Amino acid sequence: MNLDSRPVSILLVDDDEINNFISIKLIKKALTNTEITACLNGKFAIDQLWEIMSKDPSKLPDYILLDINMPIMNGWEFLDEYEKLKIDPAHKTKIFIISSSVFSNDINKAKSYPLVVDFISKPLNVEKITNLFKDHPRN
Repeated sequence: MNLDSRPVSILLVDDDEINNFISIKLIKKALTNTEITACLNGKFAIDQLWEIMSKDPSKLPDYILLDINMPIMNGWEFLDEYEKLKIDPAHKTKIFIISSSVFSNDINKAKSYPLVVDFISKPLNVEKITNLFKDHPRN
């Protein structure tokens, strides 16, 4: 099987179900061959990633789209836990912060994390998503 024919795998971590529904529609419009999983908080996402990591690290998602403000475990706590657990030692996954925050301290904090590739402001649209995947092809 040609490696590039496998779907692009995306983990969407956002507590807003309506946002997730819209984001998934937009991603599927921008990229036809995708597998998208949505988690409603960082803790659930960490648990899921940890399980994948322990079974088959090659199945880790190509991209994580991570919201900042969520209950239970927010985006910053997710990043700290992700790093602490060494979930992706091969750096297969590219992490993007997706947030409606316009505060420069959030944007700067996001960029201070070596794991974070970029900060994308909500609302998402097809153009932003297309550019994200074009500018940052999966490993």
